Amino acid sequence: MTETKAKILIIEDDLDVAEMLNAYFRVQGYEVFTVNWGEDGVRSCQTVHPDLVILDIRLPDIDGYEVARRLRGDRRTAEVPIIFLTEKRDRADRLQGLELGADDYITKPFDVQELRLRVRNALKRLSQGSLTNPVSGLPEGALVDERMSEILQKDGSGVLLVAIENMDAFREAYGFVASDDVLRAISLMIVNTMREVGGPTDFLGHLSGTDFVLVAPPANLSALQDKLRSRLEQSMDYFYPIKDREQASKRPGRLLVKIAEIDAIKGKFTEVDSIKTELLRLKK
Repeated sequence: MTETKAKILIIEDDLDVAEMLNAYFRVQGYEVFTVNWGEDGVRSCQTVHPDLVILDIRLPDIDGYEVARRLRGDRRTAEVPIIFLTEKRDRADRLQGLELGADDYITKPFDVQELRLRVRNALKRLSQGSLTNPVSGLPEGALVDERMSEILQKDGSGVLLVAIENMDAFREAYGFVASDDVLRAISLMIVNTMREVGGPTDFLGHLSGTDFVLVAPPANLSALQDKLRSRLEQSMDYFYPIKDREQASKRPGRLLVKIAEIDAIKGKFTEVDSIKTELLRLKK
């Protein structure tokens, strides 16, 4: 059986560098795609579905930071590893890239062997899969899919989605440290609510960085939903700095809570992805 080649998308406006990287990584056994503009990079990432992106920061239209911001904001591309390739060396530039979720950062002129190792390591981490969210410490990825697979054929299980909307706007305004603090606080509030009205076999994990999924008996879902909605909605304004708190409820793009419930899984769904899709459709 032929092994599937990992796909690398290179977004680099220097044609010589782009051609060199294309040729080099093809020889290394990767399937390589190159574009020279940021907008083309965003579109290509959505159509090519690369396993990894090598992204130059200095591009002729939108810069690499904006490309990364859009990729991280789109569910289809949010988890794709990004390695920034740039001439910038300042600590602030590096931090800005890491804030946007870059997996690595290498400056020009670079050692192509070092870049190859960084690509290999990023793809290895991706293949191993994430088991817990780095901010909340809650299960995600394969662990969540495994638990949701169990309830496809199990009586007495329902699911609840708790989605935090507009976190990207909050992060852009107040920084990644503040947004991580918000997610940690919300995850703790959900955990505490489940302890109060849930049961010992209930499960909590992430569908995405800002989407939480709860698995619980259908009889408990209504109480969980009511308490979570009340508790979280009352807390949203308090996540803003005091100087902005008074206007928080009036601002466009403010933090919001949306919740969806499916009270019975068995017999209604045959795939985990179908459950996820329906939850996202129902959230309000």
